[in-house]
Amino acid sequence: MHQAQYLPWMGLFKKILESDVFVILDDVQYAKNGWYNRNKIRTSTGWMWLTLPIKSHLGDKYNQVKIDNMQNWRKKHSSAIQINYQKSKYFEKYWRQIQNIYEKNHEFMFDINLDFILFFLDILGINKKIIFSSELNIQKTGSDRILEICKSLQADIYLSGEMGKTYLKEDDFTKNQIEIIYQNFQHPTYGQTYDPFVPNLAFVDLLFNEGNNSLNIIQNAKTS
Repeated sequence: MHQAQYLPWMGLFKKILESDVFVILDDVQYAKNGWYNRNKIRTSTGWMWLTLPIKSHLGDKYNQVKIDNMQNWRKKHSSAIQINYQKSKYFEKYWRQIQNIYEKNHEFMFDINLDFILFFLDILGINKKIIFSSELNIQKTGSDRILEICKSLQADIYLSGEMGKTYLKEDDFTKNQIEIIYQNFQHPTYGQTYDPFVPNLAFVDLLFNEGNNSLNIIQNAKTS
């Protein structure tokens, strides 16, 4: 399970790849200063943020947060990607499709995030069952919410990030015969346009630099 992040990093696709069913948490409460509306790309001098300007209110659910389209963010983001990756080996192969997503008139943050995720999954050839948490109509929060989602999908294993250790009620999962596997994603290195290597960037960095080899790099990445 995970929220749909903006231009997500490769660790998200590792988790999806190892899942039978992946749940996108689209109706949880939105929290500021996360990765939902921003991510990093590589530049010749290091890295830079790309941040979606949003209009949110206290108590908004993730799928209710609107993009502030009064700001010229589309041109800024697409130009930044083009300038910094146009010398990458696979830039021309994928750029037009990414540009098409930026040219769509997205009203909600969730919609553009989902468009990017589905596009990247298609490019990678990852075909997994995806469910939105809003479809399950579960009202509980925190660890109880995750447990109820697992139960509703008859899961016997839940893949969690390392942060899950801080809030998951492990005994409740054990009582319901659901095993928790904590994934500690070990970021692999690969060829980047500039040196030295910078990890934890948006997935476009891997895609533009490694192209068809991106799936192999994700598959071989260690999670412990």
